[in-house]
Amino acid sequence: MDFKQNTKQIGSIQIFCKAAELSSFTAAANALGITPAAVSRSVARVEEKLGVKLFARTTRRIRLTDDGQLYFEQCSEALRKIDDVEKMITGNLSAPKGTLKISVPTTYGYFRVLPVLTKFKALYPQVTLEIDISNRTIDFIEEGFDLAIRLGQPKDSRLVARRIEAATLGVYASKKYLEEHGTPQTLHDLKSHECIQFITPSTGKPLPWVFLDNGEEIEPAFNSSIRFSGDVLGCVGYALANGGLFQTYDFIAGQSQYQDLIEVLAPYRGRSRFFSIIYQQNRMLSAKVRVFIDLLVEECQLSMNKETH
Repeated sequence: MDFKQNTKQIGSIQIFCKAAELSSFTAAANALGITPAAVSRSVARVEEKLGVKLFARTTRRIRLTDDGQLYFEQCSEALRKIDDVEKMITGNLSAPKGTLKISVPTTYGYFRVLPVLTKFKALYPQVTLEIDISNRTIDFIEEGFDLAIRLGQPKDSRLVARRIEAATLGVYASKKYLEEHGTPQTLHDLKSHECIQFITPSTGKPLPWVFLDNGEEIEPAFNSSIRFSGDVLGCVGYALANGGLFQTYDFIAGQSQYQDLIEVLAPYRGRSRFFSIIYQQNRMLSAKVRVFIDLLVEECQLSMNKETH
């Protein structure tokens, strides 16, 4: 092993990560107190060793290639671990602190995230939490969010998503509604029932109901005379008030305040929607962000395990 060469390579990797984080050789040079030419040479050394291009360069900006993105994610995590171990050994590993700004949708916020916050605050009292609970479309970067939780994948290429839960769905109604209008037995029966719909803020259109019929994914069409926007819980509350049928997440219907709801069309269940943690790519995650993600994923997994047993 050529120790001197390996040490130089680690330094080049650190410079590469800073350039990737800031999306600029010049900004990385200023942050590290070296010249842009030195940054360029270090990146070139790493690319030569790997035999791939890590950045796509134009006259105005740089961006990571697919290989570069993968390399950045793995190297930044490795460098973070090295830094943490060094601080631990020297007794300087500081507790997470500062302000953590998070955006969460109403349903996932109320029933998944809020129960985790008290435990998080007990573990990390030096972190100040700012929680935005809404279904609005946010400007993640302009509004300064550290994290967001949303359905699916972000459309903004500057953001990455880590899936945390495939939330299963069921169709529910009140006992009184079913006594008065009958219980649907097939998807075709939906056309003769009041089906409550939710308007998604990102599209302005009703969120489709999704089912599995003999392994085939189905999104049946039906008419609805009432639609809610802003908060999905309005739909759930209206179903509880004998207003009609509504497809919602099982983790909502399982809450004690909604225990009077009855599931229908169970043979057609099996579909789910993914909730993901969203954060900015090309940025090394701070301690406060990492510990929050780890705790949320752990607690959500525990909740899902309890709900399935």
